[in-house]
Amino acid sequence: MDPQQHSPDSSSEECTVLEVPPTGRNDCPQHAGKVAEVYCSSCECVMCEECVQQHDQQHPQQPLLQILQQQRSILQEAQGAAHSRLPEISDALSFVREILQQLTNQRASIEEDIQSSFEDLHKQLDVRKSVLLMELEVTYGLKQKVLQAQVESLVRGEGDLSASLSQVEEALAEEACAAGMQAEQQLQQRLGDLAGLRLNCQPQENDQLDLILETDGLRKSIHNLGTIVTTSAVASQSEAMGAGLEQCIVGHPASVTIVTRDKSGGACKSGNAILSAEVFTPDGSIVDGEILDHKNGTYEFVYTVPKEGDFSLALRLYDQHIKGSPFKLTVNKFLETEVEVSPSTTTATNSAAYATPSTGSSEGAKRRGKSPGQKKKGSKRASSALGTPRRKTQNPIEDDLMFRIGTKGRNKGEFTNLQGVAASSSGRILIADSNNQCVQIFSNEGDFKSRFGVRGRSPGQLQRPTGVAVHPTGDIIIADYDNKWVSIFSSEGKYKTKLGSGRLMGPKGVSVDQEGHVIVVDNKACTVFIFQLTGKLVSKFGSRGNGDKQFAGPHFAAVNKNNEIIVTDFHNHSVKVFTPEGELVMKFGSNGEGNGQFNAPTGVAVDVNGNIIVADWGNSRIQVFDGSGSFLSYINTSADPLYGPQGLALTSDGHVVVADSGNHCFKVYRYLQ
Repeated sequence: MDPQQHSPDSSSEECTVLEVPPTGRNDCPQHAGKVAEVYCSSCECVMCEECVQQHDQQHPQQPLLQILQQQRSILQEAQGAAHSRLPEISDALSFVREILQQLTNQRASIEEDIQSSFEDLHKQLDVRKSVLLMELEVTYGLKQKVLQAQVESLVRGEGDLSASLSQVEEALAEEACAAGMQAEQQLQQRLGDLAGLRLNCQPQENDQLDLILETDGLRKSIHNLGTIVTTSAVASQSEAMGAGLEQCIVGHPASVTIVTRDKSGGACKSGNAILSAEVFTPDGSIVDGEILDHKNGTYEFVYTVPKEGDFSLALRLYDQHIKGSPFKLTVNKFLETEVEVSPSTTTATNSAAYATPSTGSSEGAKRRGKSPGQKKKGSKRASSALGTPRRKTQNPIEDDLMFRIGTKGRNKGEFTNLQGVAASSSGRILIADSNNQCVQIFSNEGDFKSRFGVRGRSPGQLQRPTGVAVHPTGDIIIADYDNKWVSIFSSEGKYKTKLGSGRLMGPKGVSVDQEGHVIVVDNKACTVFIFQLTGKLVSKFGSRGNGDKQFAGPHFAAVNKNNEIIVTDFHNHSVKVFTPEGELVMKFGSNGEGNGQFNAPTGVAVDVNGNIIVADWGNSRIQVFDGSGSFLSYINTSADPLYGPQGLALTSDGHVVVADSGNHCFKVYRYLQ
């Protein structure tokens, strides 16, 4: 390597200045006045005629003019190559400066948020201090007034009695006579009256004034208050893997795993990176999908494509394409290795057939899902639509779907990321339309009735409604994930109050127990809270982890006839049942595609017989279990496959309603209890 040339990986900040050779005649360095016309490439020197005669004739010699022209051409090529790099470096410089400016702006914004938040806390503390001092003064004043009045009464009684006794002593000191008899009789009467005077000699108040100031918990909260969230992930080093990068099946979920890395290529171990993913169809429209943050530096993008063809999958980290992005994606009707089975020789398949489960690894993503008919069958129940019964061969895709309502949009009867579902005893179906910041209400037959909700972060407004439930009083209970509280509305949609503010971090699902308590599943805190309708906290249980009494992103809850709380543990791929006090009764489920297994369970409901119905989000199916957690069967959904089902409930007329979030609709299925 030329000593003047730097390695492409060099990070040295020093700048080497190249000296430009002086211009002028080609003088021979050995013989003054002679002109050099020959160049020796072995000795790397120029020579005149006299030098040539004295030089070793074995050395290759070339005309100097030719060598100079060659060198000039090489220099010009190097100049062109270097010049072509200037725009790239200039663009990179502008981009990095822009990121640096954004970083500086973000720091200033966060600093402002910290200042304003802590100023607000100071104000609240000052207000609370003033309230306590005022309460102290009022309480003291009331007690002091009672005791002071008693003191004044006793002082008067004591004075009157002392004065009368002094007069009696003076009268007794004189000689007894008839003239003083009347005065003594008057004194006797007065003493009798004073002796019989009713004075409160027992204290009419006490001296208790105590202060209960539980500061330990507050100090701990202050110590842990606020977190600066960031990651060192860069797009140029981050990569994606999984079968979903190359091909997927029409109408079925496909999965891609993204591994974030830092500038040196080291794997990032924390989440919270800003990722975006888009699948572009040939006509330019975008296919919806969902990104899951596993909080360990890896992310999962799950999507579905509605038709065959060649597509483009773009994965961006901080608005920059990761390695290999955009990816060319082929969408087929069936897997290349699959042989289509004649409808006359098979029963209807479940919607999980051919689905690529979202497992978080490339190996898991390459496994082909199987329909329930290809697995071990669940126990058969007579006269029940729980399973996938034998169908007439002329209609092999008949299933239990009664109707579906909704498309993507913002109008009534349209949804954008619907999540929670509830059903009232009065025959209404309630849908938490998360990205439209409202709740929509339908009849059991699917007729639109009303909608309510205004976007915002003030009490009575909705920012991201994710869960909905109906209280026996008729009140509508809504979990607001982004506002971090639960709102209570009347049955007509009039705002009444909120609960959990200051306690909840990210409420996802809500339910109501047999005693009318509000059950709140806090997805972010990995905790279940139990409130009275007034907002008073009754109890709470759960923490983040993989243990029996821990959760990893819990979603929804239901309550059985024993008042036990059934919670879907999303990332632990299980369902857990607890007493109201938080003691584990049982758990069931594991990660997989088989009977009784889950790939991220979401919605849950309980029928009158105690059977547990679970929406299996990653496998896009609905499973049914008995009260002890044993697998019973599937609800057949193959004619109109689900894509990422979320909330689930039982209608008053005994059918299953589920939020089909990926298809922006809700569906109602037959269900014989």
